[in-house]
Amino acid sequence: MGRRRTIERDKVLDAAEAVVLAVGAGGLTIDAVAKASGITKGGVQYCFGNKDGLIDAMMERWFAQFDSAVAAEGGDDPDPVKAMRAHVSVTARMDMADKARTSGMMAALLQREEHMAKNRAWYRARLDGLDLSTEAGRRARLMFLATEGVFLLRGFGFLEMNAAEWQDMFADILKLLPRETGAA
Repeated sequence: MGRRRTIERDKVLDAAEAVVLAVGAGGLTIDAVAKASGITKGGVQYCFGNKDGLIDAMMERWFAQFDSAVAAEGGDDPDPVKAMRAHVSVTARMDMADKARTSGMMAALLQREEHMAKNRAWYRARLDGLDLSTEAGRRARLMFLATEGVFLLRGFGFLEMNAAEWQDMFADILKLLPRETGAA
């Protein structure tokens, strides 16, 4: 008797992201992910339950990967302003595949309120902790809003820009708050 085949969740999530990149969020179905990952629909459902569970897992993985990169950039226990600078720097280094993947997943989230609630909570957590009574805190908030604006404009295809323009915009964003500025 042969060994039971195991399903690798990350490979299924990779396939789901590939589906979103290839055909858009509207094409994200259990069947499409099953075909892209080379497993049965039942295998996808076993891993994630349903499409909502799949989208949740995609977003949780992206949040964890991004948050890990920000933590690595910001160092041990960064103050909120340093954490915001790290957020900007990590976003600036994202390649086009990262931007397309994230934008596609965000578009999928717009379809259901419970997915939007998780997205809102993630974004709110980025701003909580900033002391908006200080100049540094207000500038850090502007850095965040500018970063996400550039990211979403490019990711959703509303503004085409080459790599040099992308990097130039982030260089300008980082100038909003000099490194010497204290904690917020």
